[in-house]
Amino acid sequence: MSLKSFAGIEDAGIVTGDYADTTGVAMATEGTPGEMLSWFELIMSGGWAIMLPLAIMLAIAIVIFVERLLMINRGSKEEGNFMHNIRDLIHDGKIDAALALCRGKETPISRMVEKGIARLGRPLGDVNAAIENIGKLEVSKLEKNVAALATISGSAPMIGFLGTVIGMVRVFFDISSQGNQIEIGLMSTGMYQAMVTTIAGLIVGIIAFIAYNFLVARIEKLIYIMEAKATEFMDLLHEPAA
Repeated sequence: MSLKSFAGIEDAGIVTGDYADTTGVAMATEGTPGEMLSWFELIMSGGWAIMLPLAIMLAIAIVIFVERLLMINRGSKEEGNFMHNIRDLIHDGKIDAALALCRGKETPISRMVEKGIARLGRPLGDVNAAIENIGKLEVSKLEKNVAALATISGSAPMIGFLGTVIGMVRVFFDISSQGNQIEIGLMSTGMYQAMVTTIAGLIVGIIAFIAYNFLVARIEKLIYIMEAKATEFMDLLHEPAA
């Protein structure tokens, strides 16, 4: 056999081997599962018993946040010359016009001032007490349902963790039922399904926590403005009429 023939056989072997290897890789690639979970499938894998309460809590948190935010924004809108107009009307003796101006605003500040105007003629201590009482009522209205956000922010992660614990119990039960034939796929599937509930609970809790703190900050800012306007109104009553 010549060297040329030997080289030809070697080349043929190399080509044949490469072809076989390439085919093997292609077959392995085609046989390898490349499943991609969608968000819906990932959420549903956590189980309705846990995911449904979390979805309801998320919806409640969003509704409360939007409703409270709109109410706070309406209450925060106040014309810059509102107190100036009230001062002029009171000094001119137009009490009814001042009351009408307050009733047309429908804001916490205007309702406080309206109550103070309605108590004109009484001792200033009584006027101040009336304004403070109305202020407390307005603050309670502003804080309505805000505590529910704090409850959701604390309970949602615990519900999610409960789902994870339940899922892990099911995983170990399935493992024990398999005996000596433990499948890695069974364990991994059960574990990621169990962890989904913790992720969902944390997401709901974080959203509710951020919404709660945002609303509390806005309410505190509005309370500060209400206190400043109440003080301004009381100072107005001490001013001598022009």
